[in-house]
Amino acid sequence: MERNDAEPAKRGRGRPPSVEVRRRILETAAVVLLENGVSEVTFDKVARRAGVSRMTLYKWFRSPGSLALAAFEDTYAHTLRPPSSGDVWADLRTHLREFVANLSEPRTGPMIAGLLGSAQSDPVLAEEISATFTRPRREGAVELLHAGRTRGQLPASIDVEVLVDQLWGACYARLLLPEGVLDEAFADALVANLRATIHASAD
Repeated sequence: MERNDAEPAKRGRGRPPSVEVRRRILETAAVVLLENGVSEVTFDKVARRAGVSRMTLYKWFRSPGSLALAAFEDTYAHTLRPPSSGDVWADLRTHLREFVANLSEPRTGPMIAGLLGSAQSDPVLAEEISATFTRPRREGAVELLHAGRTRGQLPASIDVEVLVDQLWGACYARLLLPEGVLDEAFADALVANLRATIHASAD
């Protein structure tokens, strides 16, 4: 009997393992993210291009924004580990330079900006960005500053949480509001201004 070509051929080895399917989904979403930006990472588009059902995406990802974030972290995100040379100023400058390089990289910068922008109207995405992207990086910065304060290189009265908001927040501001250049020189200026302010207050 002839096979009806309208019917899909059965897989000889059964369904692909879930790890393989998830890998294909993330790779597809990463391509869409790079080509078109966060707003174009939809369940319909990724499911169609990855050759999976939308229900598979709904099972693994809480929203299209969650899928975009997972694809970004899997393919493009950089891990920042705070240095520990014993000199808080050298460590701060190195860490802030690496952070700025990540934000200003032509490929990843727009993705980060797009994800942060989408998070303003997507509470699920905002929660996930905090848990997996911004909070771990913030904790690394806080750890670096705490170490400097413990060594007596920063005033005991300084609020390191607020200091992280001032330094790293300034970098996010330049990413999202293009009012100035986000580069290594900016990172160095932030550190130099902080050091000058601390020295002036100690005089």
